[in-house]
Amino acid sequence: MKSSSLVVLAVAAFIAAAPVLPAVTPVSSATYPAAPDVPPRLDLQGAIGYALEHNFSILQARERIKEQEGLTVQITAAALPNVSLVGNYSQHDQELNDTGAAPPSKVPNYQSWGIALAVSQSLYAGGGIKASLDAQRLSRQAALLDLRATINTALLAVRTRFYDVLLAREQIAVQEQNVQLLREQLQTVKNRFDAGTVSNFEVLRAEVELANAQPGLIRARNRQRTSIDALRQAVGYSNVTRENLRKIPEFLGTLDFSPVSYDLQKALDDARRNRPELLRLEKLARAGESNVRIQQAGYLPSLALVGSYGLNKFSQSNRFQDSLDGWTVGLQSSWAIFDGRATAGKVAQARSQLNQARLTFNEQVLSVEVEVRSALSSLQEATELAEAAQKVVTQAEESLRLANARYNAGTATQLDVLQTQVALTQSRTNQLEANYSYNVAVANVRKAIGQADTYSETVEK
Repeated sequence: MKSSSLVVLAVAAFIAAAPVLPAVTPVSSATYPAAPDVPPRLDLQGAIGYALEHNFSILQARERIKEQEGLTVQITAAALPNVSLVGNYSQHDQELNDTGAAPPSKVPNYQSWGIALAVSQSLYAGGGIKASLDAQRLSRQAALLDLRATINTALLAVRTRFYDVLLAREQIAVQEQNVQLLREQLQTVKNRFDAGTVSNFEVLRAEVELANAQPGLIRARNRQRTSIDALRQAVGYSNVTRENLRKIPEFLGTLDFSPVSYDLQKALDDARRNRPELLRLEKLARAGESNVRIQQAGYLPSLALVGSYGLNKFSQSNRFQDSLDGWTVGLQSSWAIFDGRATAGKVAQARSQLNQARLTFNEQVLSVEVEVRSALSSLQEATELAEAAQKVVTQAEESLRLANARYNAGTATQLDVLQTQVALTQSRTNQLEANYSYNVAVANVRKAIGQADTYSETVEK
């Protein structure tokens, strides 16, 4: 017989082993730290560093890694011992007891109870457990590669949006220079009109040209505002308090042109070797191979070691103190000789999913190759345009200087000056756009061949 101390110890062990559930954070609560105030100055490196911490796509990719880690813990549990505390109690009406033939001393048996600490350890599952662990390990590696791909894509967007802001800022400067030149031209014409050397028609034409330049400046300022908002979205900046609602930092940086070149074959080789999208699909294909082995395990038997220690009611007594206690150990096995071809169907599905994963990988390889070729072609175009634009601006500035000198000397018309001024504004605009396209093209090439952003942090594996 066993006293109630065994029950107390078993319940205490159960409470000690029970996991403590974490508090669930409401959806409306702030999960991540609040965004800081708008900085007084912001450069490209600062924007990228902020995006690495606050970009929502990157944050979601990091959460997917945590999800895979949770799945790893879940799947690993199948390979570890399982310990559980089980118990039961029941009581029925004494009228249901048939005591007519029982000796007078026999106690009616109208209650039943039992409590046991049970342990189970899988010894063999047809290779399914190992295959599951392999598949989950590959899935987690795929999640890490997905994070790398997400970071590369997000930071490319940040770079592009930051270049948009710089382009808009420089376009405003070009338009302001254009307006200033037209004002100076208008003042020159007015002075000559007062001196009686030109007609009122030239004054009117200069005023019209100055008025026509205002919409370009207005549109440039609006492009700057919209590009700043697009950058805010790209980096994940969500602080719209009253202090930050209209605050705009000073953006540091210029759209420089520093020619670089890439070899096509090396770029393609680098892309096949480094693109996280391809590496991720390769991991998923290998996980598909493990999934086939998981399903094939259904053809094989399973074997587990089971054991327990507990106490049960003594049939001759209704007192808990009279319970019987002891241990049980044994082997448990099962083998589905025929399951209606359910396992065969699962294996067929797994093999089809594996073939689909391989086809998706091959399709993505071709897509990456086309992306690399297209990025290099765009870079070549942008390089040629930037080189040509540099020469044109120098020529346009010299042409305007000569036109003004000739106009002041009376050997050129007002139309000549206005045309050369328009040409200078256009050439400056073309140079800015060419430099912008070049910088974006370089960023696209780096992303296409799988190179991380120069300002990005190393993703820990």
